[in-house]
Amino acid sequence: MFETIIQVILLGIALSMDAFAVSITCGLTYTDLNKKRSVFIAGVFGVMQALMPLIGYWIVEGITAAVDSAAGEKVGEIASNVVTFVAFGLLVFLGIKMIIEAAKSIKQPEEEKEPKKFSFKEVLYFGVATSIDALGSGVALHAGTSTNVTIWLHVSIIMVCTFTISMIGIILSNQIAKLLKGKYELSGILGGIILVLLGFWIALPLILSLVGF
Repeated sequence: MFETIIQVILLGIALSMDAFAVSITCGLTYTDLNKKRSVFIAGVFGVMQALMPLIGYWIVEGITAAVDSAAGEKVGEIASNVVTFVAFGLLVFLGIKMIIEAAKSIKQPEEEKEPKKFSFKEVLYFGVATSIDALGSGVALHAGTSTNVTIWLHVSIIMVCTFTISMIGIILSNQIAKLLKGKYELSGILGGIILVLLGFWIALPLILSLVGF
């Protein structure tokens, strides 16, 4: 039991690295963040990162009960591959959009520039984009350490890990923002680059496996 908990904690930390990177992006680009909004961002990332493995687990469980375990694992694997490319598309789209907006702002007169404000909608997009690839972890949990009872504990651990690491990312971003000395456009470009790189990082293992590496 103890070894299983340690494994799930390590999985939670690994899964939360995407949220960590995007929490830094949020901290860099939102100029009106406060404690409540920071907690909201970390909370969204934590809940989403727990929800996706849970969905993956129950997809496999449902198909296994209806057909057999091989079919459940196969469908889970296909779903995991599909959502990986969805995550890639979302992150690259949001990243490029952020870079373009920041680049346009550079050309504007100083008095017309508007620092980027906190957006509930955008945070929800980020939450989905960073967590959707974790659906595959639910497939792995079904095949390995989790049962219909313990899966709830396991995804709760993942949620706490992600929330904590996301808060660390936001705190770290505040220090990076100080180094940029209020240059909002540079923060936006840096944040956009982080999102684009993260998108490619998520999709890279799948792309390499598809081409035979």
